[in-house]
Amino acid sequence: MNGTLRVPRTRGAVSGLLLLLLGLWGALIPLVGPYFHYAFTPDTAWTVNSGRVWLEIVPGAVVALAGAVLMSTASRPLAMLAAELAAVAGAWFALGTLISPLWAASGTLTPGSPVGSTDVAITERVSFFVGLGVAIVFIAALALGRLTVVGVRDARLADGTAETVAEPEPLAGGTAETVAEPVGAGMAEADGTAQLASGSTRPASGRHRAGPIGRWLVSRA
Repeated sequence: MNGTLRVPRTRGAVSGLLLLLLGLWGALIPLVGPYFHYAFTPDTAWTVNSGRVWLEIVPGAVVALAGAVLMSTASRPLAMLAAELAAVAGAWFALGTLISPLWAASGTLTPGSPVGSTDVAITERVSFFVGLGVAIVFIAALALGRLTVVGVRDARLADGTAETVAEPEPLAGGTAETVAEPVGAGMAEADGTAQLASGSTRPASGRHRAGPIGRWLVSRA
């Protein structure tokens, strides 16, 4: 059963790559977004405060690290742990801005206010927190579902067995298979051969019976 604890590295490659990209986005967008006036206050690039660290940079780094592990590891338990951590970090992206105001130190742990018009502010909230977190949780759940299932191929690889195609065994003594013919057909063929050899068209067996004229000639002789 130890072999089932290993998975092909391709099993989590796509999910790991997506999580890596989303994690980098979540961790870096609050720092570089102000260059494009796409950010939360303070609208200055590379400004770090407690809100950005705990609500964006830390969960983004966790998701990126989990994605890198999923892409590279062949250990099923380690890959499952990485997917679970990514799901937790994604949930924190989506719910962190709602939970943080309930804490006593919520005055310093705030994401700030979105910069831009109403439409841009909605896009910023979705791409920075809620939408980003939902996407991360969804991808992590897909990866975790694939990792928890042990397929037939995984079990065969774990046992060191491979599918083989059975070949037909040769007949004993190297003899070829023959098709039996009816006995009657064989006798008829042998009888016809005997007639051709004797040069006669009469049946090979049975007596010749003379007609009336033949019997009269015999009696007059």
